[in-house]
Amino acid sequence: MASVDVERTWLEMRQRPAHAPTVAPPGVRLQRATPCPPGFYRFLYGEVGRAFKWVDRLGWPDDRLAAHLADPTVAVWVALEGPVPLGYFELVRHPDASVEIAYFGLMPWAIGRGLGRWLLEAAIAEAWRDGPTRIWLHTCTLDHPAALPNYLGRGFTVTHREQIVQEVPG
Repeated sequence: MASVDVERTWLEMRQRPAHAPTVAPPGVRLQRATPCPPGFYRFLYGEVGRAFKWVDRLGWPDDRLAAHLADPTVAVWVALEGPVPLGYFELVRHPDASVEIAYFGLMPWAIGRGLGRWLLEAAIAEAWRDGPTRIWLHTCTLDHPAALPNYLGRGFTVTHREQIVQEVPG
């Protein structure tokens, strides 16, 4: 592992967007992974996060990951083209009535197809479904360069930034 300096940006949305979400591209659909098997989640997390040094959940043992995925406050949604996953998002409902977009991203083979806006708008619409007080997330300088502009373009506002040292694969 190597230590790198990273800027983490926290964002939130306090009002439902006024416009309807973008329609899914032809042949693409969104499906909730219920239940979400740990092996499938590891595949999604690993493929989406590999280029961006996602490591937080790599060390979770199966029982911890299975318990997390079975928690009724956690929902995993997958974008599919036929049987092929294109990306996913994970929502976590918190006791303060907020919803966190805990993970969001596209598979390497789906990047550059214009799917990021659609998938984020779908995540936002799903997050607002039960009327939370706010939706929030964080991103960092390790994420795809289009991540922060996409969040800002969909109506999120920056609440704060912090400098951290992140351990990442060498």
